[in-house]
Amino acid sequence: MSSIRNGLACSVLLAGAAVPPATEPSSPFHFVDIGTQAGLTAPTWCGRGDKPHLLESGGTGLAFLDYDTDGDLDLYVVNGWRLEGTTVVERGSNHLYRNRGDGRFDDVTTEAGVGDDNWGTGVAVGDPDGDGDPDIFVSNFGPDVLYLNDGDGTFSVASDAPSIDGWSAGAAFFDADGDGDLDLFVAAYIQATLEEVLHARRTLDWHGMKVMPGPFGMEGAINRFFENVGGGQFRDNTQRAGLEDVGLFYSFGVVALDLDEDLDWDLYVANDSNPNYVYRNDGRGRFQEVGLWSGAALDAEGNSQAGMGVTAADVDGDGRPEVFVTNFAEDASTMYRNVGDFVFEDVSHAWGLHAPTFAPLSWGPALEDFDLDGDLDLFIANGHIYPQADADPDADTHYAQANQIFENRGGRFEDVSGDSGSGLQVRESSRGVAVGDVDGDGDLDIAVANIDAPPTLLRNDSPRHGTWLLVDAPGALRVEVDVGKRRLVRHAIAGGSFLSARDPRFHFGLGLAERADRVRAVWSGGEYREHLDVKTDRLLHLGR
Repeated sequence: MSSIRNGLACSVLLAGAAVPPATEPSSPFHFVDIGTQAGLTAPTWCGRGDKPHLLESGGTGLAFLDYDTDGDLDLYVVNGWRLEGTTVVERGSNHLYRNRGDGRFDDVTTEAGVGDDNWGTGVAVGDPDGDGDPDIFVSNFGPDVLYLNDGDGTFSVASDAPSIDGWSAGAAFFDADGDGDLDLFVAAYIQATLEEVLHARRTLDWHGMKVMPGPFGMEGAINRFFENVGGGQFRDNTQRAGLEDVGLFYSFGVVALDLDEDLDWDLYVANDSNPNYVYRNDGRGRFQEVGLWSGAALDAEGNSQAGMGVTAADVDGDGRPEVFVTNFAEDASTMYRNVGDFVFEDVSHAWGLHAPTFAPLSWGPALEDFDLDGDLDLFIANGHIYPQADADPDADTHYAQANQIFENRGGRFEDVSGDSGSGLQVRESSRGVAVGDVDGDGDLDIAVANIDAPPTLLRNDSPRHGTWLLVDAPGALRVEVDVGKRRLVRHAIAGGSFLSARDPRFHFGLGLAERADRVRAVWSGGEYREHLDVKTDRLLHLGR
């Protein structure tokens, strides 16, 4: 999973990196891990302790959703298997945690019927059968599963569900062809069999130690696009839609959104050790891969990176969404600024993100307004894939790593992780990230999936720096909020982070504003709904 660079290139990058400040700047954030006290106690397994096969490094995702439509965000956590030697010791069950509304969660997996014990990897949430409640798609190492919400607190397994019978990774529900129902894209990583996993050996030399090999030398698995033909039934339409995995690249993170403001869904796929895929929608559900032409497939030096997770949002306030991709250790994560006309530029150095993201191995990102001041901050989950990193006394890295949070300070990001509460001092090998307001206080909390450990739940206890607005506009492509002379734009995203799903509602921090002048939701085709003179600190429903 590492991006290969020659020594000279690495030296040039390091020499050009900004020197971090001697003392970390003060932070507006304060996060506390409440995972254990909230009842999120089941570990997320991923193979053996020494990780001889690449599958044991990928970990899992998680998702916030209101499965019982009671107004609280519940949490679905995907699980893998625990191995010892060549023996399967435990087929870990996925877990659905129901939010009680009092700061605790109840494990309702069994009664809800969603305890898939396949080797899970990722999760996507949507309503492909169009009955008004959220369904759950689980990507697996093995057949994938679609759980259809019965509307009474239980789920049914869909027959003939869309599936990749291999190592599926990131997935996203979105209306690719504009016909009003949700289609499904599923990324795939490598070809592997269970026998290969069980009998794997550590054969790659790394820092004088033997670690798991790959992905170089392994065959990539094929990404698939499934068209919804009605009633939650799907057919494979990959080739006709132009979403062929022509390079058989090692695909991980997936995010769908309107990248060029033409009111249809485009698609971005983060590829490990290969150029990323960027697919532009022609408005009729036919896509063209334009990654190299767009500037968002490689870094500023023209190198392929080791893409893991991906998210997108309007960071610079011009209404167009940027794309942020996390990468392997000793290879900085990359921010692609959207300059319009489907053209992107790597602004990682200029925006202060290159140096602080160079050393960690990064996975799930989130671009959200965590301090409610009106701009978007950045959270990144970190963790190495080699447990052997802890055995090297000269290594500058470790298997368990602290996550990072960056404050947006007028167009540059400052790493304020060390001064952002005890929740940012947790060290695990972390992967997927989901963001949502689990306690209903208006600011955003963070759930993080960890390898061979229970999830972290970071409650946002930051001092209040502003008002907020949460907009529920199902199916809208974006929501705009006007406050004085400023317009804030949030884009609907499907998928994102690393194999995970966030609360689909649109969250805004509004600084000191007590009212919003206008709130406007926009759907495909240009249809919109708006409210004027909206009081803040509330949930606003904007139906189509």
